[in-house]
Amino acid sequence: MDFKLILKGAAMGIAEVIPGVSGGTIAFITGIYEQLLATIKAFHPSLWGLFRQEGFSAVWEKINGPFLVTLMIGMVGGLVTGVFGVTWLLETYPVLLWSFFFGLIVASAIYIARQITQWNILNIILLILGGIIAYYITIATPAQGSDALWLVFIAGAIAISALILPGISGSFMLLLMGMYTIVIPHVKAALKLQAESLLVAFVFGLGCLTGLFTVANVLSWTFKNYRNPTLALLTGFMIGSLNKIWPWRVPTQWLNDAGTYIKDATLLQGEEKIITEMNVLPQNYTLGEPYLLGAIALAILGFVAVFAFEKLGKE
Repeated sequence: MDFKLILKGAAMGIAEVIPGVSGGTIAFITGIYEQLLATIKAFHPSLWGLFRQEGFSAVWEKINGPFLVTLMIGMVGGLVTGVFGVTWLLETYPVLLWSFFFGLIVASAIYIARQITQWNILNIILLILGGIIAYYITIATPAQGSDALWLVFIAGAIAISALILPGISGSFMLLLMGMYTIVIPHVKAALKLQAESLLVAFVFGLGCLTGLFTVANVLSWTFKNYRNPTLALLTGFMIGSLNKIWPWRVPTQWLNDAGTYIKDATLLQGEEKIITEMNVLPQNYTLGEPYLLGAIALAILGFVAVFAFEKLGKE
């Protein structure tokens, strides 16, 4: 079993736990992005015909089974580690953790931009457009969600796209759509086999599958036919997302379990989820120690880590 691939999967799993950080970013800087797209794209109705004609081994080869299973083992381990370890770090040392990821995303944007073999007006426009879109997502006002099944389906399709698109977080997209407090409780209730929630969870999962295969096919096609413009757009996504990863942030709006938005910190009860934040300078950070020197050191470490991953991928 490929231990390096397990580590890459683990890094993707950890990234998915962090709001504002995408597993697609990690897939890109570890050199498995296009292979991941091709693997997802391979899941097609034609697999049934291949199975009937040539058997399971042909299907296993078609979907790149060894790669997929090894990566999933790493991702599951990373998710578990992230839920317990990274969540604790986010609560205890948020500035230091965000500093590390800030440096990592800056270097990732540089890394992706370096893959562009020719710069022209189109690529520059797409770079700027990607940055504007991602930045707008980070500052957009959350919408009012609904449990209408068509909206649940769309929410699943959009949220799962974050697994593939560098710089965009799936959980944050759910928050912006106002669907986080609707989908998550239904998913939890579905685990208890409640009929209504089972339907909502099924539709959400169907939306996730549809979004996953659609985005994978579109990106595979654009990489094949318009590689440089695609890389420019993805670079813009990552640059624009830096606003969400700035280490020193002060919350300005929260969302409670009832779906109510709160702007007054004195009304908080301790279980609300942060929706919007305001970036501040280290000297204006009021939520604890700014850890300026430690933040700079970890940002540099995150920056260096990207190019260490690049070297690991080449070897």
